[in-house]
Amino acid sequence: MARRSRRLRSRRRHQQRWRYIIPVLLIIGLVIAIIYGSFGRGKGKDPNDINDAALESKMPEVKEKETEVAKEPEPEPLPERLPEPIPEPEPKMPVVEMKPDLPDIAPVQDFAPNSEAASLIAQAAALLSEKPERIIEAREKLTEAFRMPLNKKQRADVKEQLRDLSDKWLFGKTIYPDDKLCGSYKVKSGDLLSTIAKRYKVPWEILLGINNISRPEVLRAGDTIKVVNGPFHVRVDRSAFIMDLYLQDKTFVRSFRVGLGKPGRETPTGLWRVKSNGKLEKPPWPDPDTGKMYYPEDPDYPLGSRWIGLDGLEGNAKGRTGFGIHGTKEPEQIGKADSRGCVRMYNGDVILMYNLLVPSISTVRVVE
Repeated sequence: MARRSRRLRSRRRHQQRWRYIIPVLLIIGLVIAIIYGSFGRGKGKDPNDINDAALESKMPEVKEKETEVAKEPEPEPLPERLPEPIPEPEPKMPVVEMKPDLPDIAPVQDFAPNSEAASLIAQAAALLSEKPERIIEAREKLTEAFRMPLNKKQRADVKEQLRDLSDKWLFGKTIYPDDKLCGSYKVKSGDLLSTIAKRYKVPWEILLGINNISRPEVLRAGDTIKVVNGPFHVRVDRSAFIMDLYLQDKTFVRSFRVGLGKPGRETPTGLWRVKSNGKLEKPPWPDPDTGKMYYPEDPDYPLGSRWIGLDGLEGNAKGRTGFGIHGTKEPEQIGKADSRGCVRMYNGDVILMYNLLVPSISTVRVVE
């Protein structure tokens, strides 16, 4: 019994001893942890271990750099195509006050060749034999000869040479030095082919063709294109069934065979002007005699590929309306007096004429 009591007292003393040891161990561990933590934040830390305080110390520098970048203006994106300009109101075309002074061609006669004209023709031939050809000077020599009285052969020769030259200086893309009739134009931002053409008094279609432009909208700022100083005019010889095309008022370009009005409905002589809004592609046509309406798909549609309406200004043409230049589905009538007064052309020829004449500006003079 006494032995058991001694054991209990020993166990109690042992438990009391641990009650003091455990807190002491906890205090010792805490002190060691604090000392280790201070050591870890010192020189021996991992250089890649950036704690929050270090990151905050870097922030001002980062923010400053971001502010500097923000101050730099961002470049504007380049446009994919030229912006379309705001269209200006279409001005009302003024009445033509100055009429073209087309050359008064003397009737062809069977007389001896004009020696002065023959000299000019020879000079033109010499200019064209040089390398390179002196196209513009030769054209001017031939144009001077063309205005002179010529016999049938001389006139035919001069017309043929001028026609061949026009394929180079006018209808080709080449721009020749010292040419006052054709030149170059550098496209500006906002330019349209139609506005450029209007400035030079020619239709936009001719600029499209001579510059090999696929569509007007592909024109780009900085492009250099060939331009023509218009306008074009025409002269119709009723007795010969010939239409002569001129650039401005003196430079012959080429001739076309035409059909004219039949007896009793002759094509009126005098001066005509292309009507405002008078150029149409295959418009419906009401027959003035029967009232029947013809449409392009009709097998007997009489106007062909184009219609160029005319207003009469002078002579027998004065005050006359309803007349025009048009194509035909009856090419066998070209060179004959079989129309109701209009000027008929082959469809290919009338398309070219459509691409050259300007409404309210270009004129058509019909002579006997």
